[in-house]
Amino acid sequence: MSDHPRAGQVALPEDLVDVAHLVTAYYTLVPDPDEVSQQVAFGTSGHRGSSLDTAFNEQHIVATTQAIVEYRREQGITGPLFLGRDTHGLSEPAWATALEVLAAADVTVLVDDADRYTPTPAVSHAILRHNRGKAADDPTRADGIVVTPSHNPPRDGGFKYNASHGGPADSGATSWIARRANEILRAGSGRADSVARVPFTRARPHARSYDFMGTYVADLPSVVDLDAIRSAGVRIGADPLGGAAVDYWGAIAETHRLDLTVVNPEVDATWRFMTLDRDGKIRMDCSSPWAMASLRERMSDLGPDGRAPFDVATGNDADSDRHGIVTPDGGLMNPNHFLAVAIEHLFANRSWGPDVAVGKTLVSSSIIDRVVAGLDRRLLEVPVGFKWFVPGLVDGSVGFGGEESAGASFLRTDGTVWTTDKDGIILALLASEVTAVSGASPSAAYADIESRYGAPVYARVDAPASREEKAKLAALSASDVTATELAGDPVTAVLTEAPGNGAALGGLKVTTENAWFAARPSGTEDVYKIYAESFRGPEHLAQVQDAAREVVAGALGG
Repeated sequence: MSDHPRAGQVALPEDLVDVAHLVTAYYTLVPDPDEVSQQVAFGTSGHRGSSLDTAFNEQHIVATTQAIVEYRREQGITGPLFLGRDTHGLSEPAWATALEVLAAADVTVLVDDADRYTPTPAVSHAILRHNRGKAADDPTRADGIVVTPSHNPPRDGGFKYNASHGGPADSGATSWIARRANEILRAGSGRADSVARVPFTRARPHARSYDFMGTYVADLPSVVDLDAIRSAGVRIGADPLGGAAVDYWGAIAETHRLDLTVVNPEVDATWRFMTLDRDGKIRMDCSSPWAMASLRERMSDLGPDGRAPFDVATGNDADSDRHGIVTPDGGLMNPNHFLAVAIEHLFANRSWGPDVAVGKTLVSSSIIDRVVAGLDRRLLEVPVGFKWFVPGLVDGSVGFGGEESAGASFLRTDGTVWTTDKDGIILALLASEVTAVSGASPSAAYADIESRYGAPVYARVDAPASREEKAKLAALSASDVTATELAGDPVTAVLTEAPGNGAALGGLKVTTENAWFAARPSGTEDVYKIYAESFRGPEHLAQVQDAAREVVAGALGG
């Protein structure tokens, strides 16, 4: 895919969403329950869509919230539900709709005491804090909802259910919720008029207040070495990218006396201050060099002493579950590279037991495999989706779980669970801890890793596929792949199940000693995604990608 001609440039008026029109569509457009694109569908991170496409409208949220109410009853959950929202234009309307349904069902709802934005990790932290010491079937346990489409463009909305373990609900729960929500919509020809609601003026007082920010910020020393960061005088620049962490970074600086500057405290539902992503859209993707162009430029603006303004600069997406790390010597770090640095640093500086494992998704870089082997730790490789790390984080058997898309979390210093959802705030702070403890930047730490383990080249490309081909790809078995060679190297493994937990990959992964590729069908487009990596350079990576298309075509044709 070629870059948009204005990728990395600040958005122009014609790039901005009309927020009034977006909200009007939320309340006025009624979905067609027989149209697949207008049904409730939970992906890896909840139901997402735009009101302008009749994919995220009031009726969707009424039906989905009611389905969650019924699911809680099925599970015997009577405790509170923590409800948070991010800064997208559709988040507050959907948050208000959910409150109306939850109040009518007499669910105890806890909302932010300042009526402000709530990062996804703060909701996970709150659920786990409430449930600490409770049995898995204790009826008083809590769960939560985060109203967010994560890093998606401003026109989108999102609605995510976090189970009582604090993390993303598993596919069994989300399938149940989506199925029930669509039944409600179908029964009303797209409307959810059968669902009980109370007016917002009564629903809002029904909710109770919870200090999400104060509780989360005060607890940070249990998971990140803030004393080391403060003592070393690490200069931090934090850019919330107009997202839910906007208040949190200032509170972190003040509470823990850090040399931390909030680079841009502005919140604007059009995100007019953002630079356009690679495809010309506004997208709060803190792992994208185009979306992070402003922070990268700020970091390159050297002072009279020749120093960058910050020792570490960081960005978060709209719900703060992702992280982007910018260093003076390396610019914006590749997410896979920082995961490798984070893993090596944590397992060298935490007193976690020798059996505590490292978790990665199957499409994350193999540099992680080599780092984990060097640490003499067990690697837990799972399918795409952070939910697979939840059990290990809960019981402390997985010290770190990370995804190639810049999402990760890790245990507290004492080896107990911190969050079971991705936490971009602690990963951003960890970058400063790396600098404070090692005296070098995270980029320099990665360069050292490459000097010991090799320099991989990684990329993701898309290839066209019909709906039938995507379904066949998701259902492949290892025996469907007959190739014994990949880009000149013998195939060492063909995987359709994750080696870490035996769960289906929903695609396949083929490995050699120096390269691998994974192919997965897209959930939203008529394409399949090819992730590939080579330790033998860019030319070999291109050969791996070509070979991957041939292997997949052969398997589908078979």
